[in-house]
Amino acid sequence: MTAKTPASAKLRRTAITVAAAAALTGVLAGCGHSGSTRSASSHPATTSSAAAKADPAAGRSTTGSPTGSPSAGTHMITDHGHKVAFHVIPGSLPAIVLDAGGGADSTYWKDIAPALAKSTGSEVITYDREGMGASDEVPGPWKVQNAVSDLETGLTALGAHHVVLVSHSEAGEIATYFARQYPGQLSGAVLVDASLPPFYADAEIARVAAANQAQVSALKGHATTKPERQLLAVAADYVPEHKAYHKAAWPTGVPATVIASAQTPFPTSAPDAQAWRDAEATFTKEAPNRHLVTAAHTSHDVPLDAPGLVEAQVEAMVKAVS
Repeated sequence: MTAKTPASAKLRRTAITVAAAAALTGVLAGCGHSGSTRSASSHPATTSSAAAKADPAAGRSTTGSPTGSPSAGTHMITDHGHKVAFHVIPGSLPAIVLDAGGGADSTYWKDIAPALAKSTGSEVITYDREGMGASDEVPGPWKVQNAVSDLETGLTALGAHHVVLVSHSEAGEIATYFARQYPGQLSGAVLVDASLPPFYADAEIARVAAANQAQVSALKGHATTKPERQLLAVAADYVPEHKAYHKAAWPTGVPATVIASAQTPFPTSAPDAQAWRDAEATFTKEAPNRHLVTAAHTSHDVPLDAPGLVEAQVEAMVKAVS
């Protein structure tokens, strides 16, 4: 018997609709997935808060030491005037950085983060993107370059100069631009049913934008939750942002494992589901250091439905790049 999908998962799916081009119909009305129902109500490393210290050379405030090992807990790091919450489980490098999809915060990884810390001995970092979790909200359209700046600022402040990114859904876009700008810092990536450039052909962008126009308009003036506000921020510049993203190439020198879900974000739209699968296959074939793994019997929420598979692939990547 399938358990009832929790409200948190439904809100996350709402944000994924535009942010990661999820199911085009019914998601904003509250349709959730039929897989795991584990909630994300707590984080394993939110017990302390480090004091920020100024970095005049960068024109921003940071927490932690670029050369020292960060303490366990929450580090509030300021990038261009807003605070971003980074949660740390101490360990060795490479650091494993877990980045959740649209509408989710760091608690999405509440089970996987401590499991990876134990199995690998690596430092594990999760964080709340702007407007989510403990991080400040930033007005205006969501810009992937701003998200990359937040991530790089935080990792540099924490001394994580050697990282493996684990990116789910929308976070694949952040990972792609991060890889392009900081290939020396990114040792490898595990892209979990992630949003990848080959998906965003003009016809697919137009379909997604048109299908969601009425639903996004209905939310305006009524956005009271963080996932809904993120949805509207992403929708604001969805077309130009993804036209540009379609042209972005992942550096051939950075290895990547792609984990594909069984359902894709489009469980009710066969053409879009196939386009998503084709994008994952195309991306994987572009370089010999990329591998495609399919997570059987999973929804788009692979980290919730098959955490063991995700952990195994991350462990393999960490071993390969260490």
